[in-house]
Amino acid sequence: MAPRPKQEDESEGKPTETLDVPRKKSLSMAPALSTAALIEDDPWDMAELQDTGVKWADLDTKRKILRVITTIAKFFVLVGLLYMFVCSLDILSSAFQLVGGKAAGDIFQDNKVLSNPLAGLVIGMLVTLLVQSSSTSSSIVVSMVSSGLLDVSTAVPIIMGTNIGTSVTNTLVAMTQVGDRNTFRRAFAGATVHDFFNWLSVLVLLPLEIASGYLVKLTSLIVSSFNIQSGENAPALLNVITDPLTLSIIELDESVISDIAVGNPEAKNKSLIKIWCQTASNMTLQNVTATNCSELQLNCSWELKNITEIINIKKCNHIFVNANLSDLAAGLILLACSLLILCTCLILIVKLLNSMLKGQVAVVIKKIMNTDFPFPFAWLTGYIAILVGAGMTFIVQSSSVFTSAITPLVGIGVIKIERVYPLSLGSNIGTTTTAILAAMASPGEKLENSLQIALVHLFFNLSGILLWYPIPFTRFPIRMAKALGEISAEYRWFSGFYIILCFFILPLFVFGLSLAGWQVLVGVLVPIVAVLIFAIIVNILQNHKPQWLPSALRSWNFLPLWAYSLEPWDRVVTIIAARCCCCCKCCNITEGDEEKAKHENMDNGIELYNNPTMTGDIKEAKKTSDNCEILRATSL
Repeated sequence: MAPRPKQEDESEGKPTETLDVPRKKSLSMAPALSTAALIEDDPWDMAELQDTGVKWADLDTKRKILRVITTIAKFFVLVGLLYMFVCSLDILSSAFQLVGGKAAGDIFQDNKVLSNPLAGLVIGMLVTLLVQSSSTSSSIVVSMVSSGLLDVSTAVPIIMGTNIGTSVTNTLVAMTQVGDRNTFRRAFAGATVHDFFNWLSVLVLLPLEIASGYLVKLTSLIVSSFNIQSGENAPALLNVITDPLTLSIIELDESVISDIAVGNPEAKNKSLIKIWCQTASNMTLQNVTATNCSELQLNCSWELKNITEIINIKKCNHIFVNANLSDLAAGLILLACSLLILCTCLILIVKLLNSMLKGQVAVVIKKIMNTDFPFPFAWLTGYIAILVGAGMTFIVQSSSVFTSAITPLVGIGVIKIERVYPLSLGSNIGTTTTAILAAMASPGEKLENSLQIALVHLFFNLSGILLWYPIPFTRFPIRMAKALGEISAEYRWFSGFYIILCFFILPLFVFGLSLAGWQVLVGVLVPIVAVLIFAIIVNILQNHKPQWLPSALRSWNFLPLWAYSLEPWDRVVTIIAARCCCCCKCCNITEGDEEKAKHENMDNGIELYNNPTMTGDIKEAKKTSDNCEILRATSL
């Protein structure tokens, strides 16, 4: 028993020696730049909303009163900015109609082109981009169907195209948040989730409609089954508030675009700017010379016709009534002003929300917006969000306004991407309900066709929701939007490239091929689609089952770097951008600043940063510095 204390001492001493070894190793480890990556592994986590001010309990009475007054003032300023934001979107739509409205009407005139489903899809998309209003483009389609220029089956691809075209507005709104990397990642993904839903729905449902015509048959059965009578128009809810301001700036005669599309020759010489807001029509019975009567004939025949004379009573009150400007000039002026107001309001809204949504307020709002129901009913949360999105869109009567309004909230971290997705789906439903009510207010001869087109739009969106929402695995738009958000946050120029490619270059390319004939269209698109499908399948297998691939295809290293990476393109874009801005940003970065930044980063080894984006900012500064070095080298 004597040696036992010695053994215990030895056993007690050994662990102390073994514990010292890793402790020494841990102390000798290189300090990390930041521990934010250890705390926030998910880049989509909402960590910006932090309470940096004094707590309410630590304030005296005077400061509490001051904080309450400041909060109330911020709330009213926020409401005013939201009002200006919605009005600027309305003015922006009017500006686009002035600039490209007549061109949009001319595009719809070629019925031979519209008979091609792909051409009809592209035309509906481009026209909606030109007029920035799916309601306007849909009303043009309804007018053409009612006048007999289009069949309902021919109009279905055009309606699908309008669904895609209306989603570009909130994508452009997300571009205004490009300044902060994390904010832009979330905002751009939250905007493009709507794009991907529309694109995927068209890719599946357009071939299905061409093959079976299920949308036309279903809506025709519904319209013929119910004895629907013409009723009142959709109630003007938000327009009651916004019209006093927007109509004092500009008021348009949207019937001109529909008349051009129908083929009325007199409409081409009319201005879209509405001059007379109150008119009266006077119908008289007059003797009119017969059309086959020439001046050399003595006995000309006369016939009685009803002649309608328009009497102008009262002019409109907007600022362009007596301006004597062309539609293009007025449209460009309104376009520049509305974009300036839109971007200014959006930036101020984001800053104001960042200052208001802090501490407990942020926690409560995020919990309300993003928390699911308890376990047995958790699956109902998304469907409630769809109903909320539909209701809010019905109130504002524009899916573009609703999705553009929630995009900044996604960027600053109030709403998650997973919650924005059902809200966007609901906005698609809400905009069709407005169209249905508007169709039911049509006159008797146009009621059936108008209602059927509106129902086609509704069931197209419902079919897309059934495809891409009920089963969580099929919610591909969320994963695709997050992937695009990651790429756009790393290479911010790629967001502009995405908009130009998907909404302009690709549609125009398909439209040009469709004009050349279906043989050329199939011969060019089929190989491109086959290569894309092959690349997608190989990418998936490389990430999950590389052993299933031959050794040559387990990576893309056999290709040139520019063929599978954006890094070479980023260098080119950076050099071009730096040359265009006269190297202003690069010249401000000196070698002394870089050494100072490195020294500060080493000193701040394991410090916890309040701002989790500091690591990204350090990378951004280093990336800018590297690009400047490239620029200096190439300029030599």
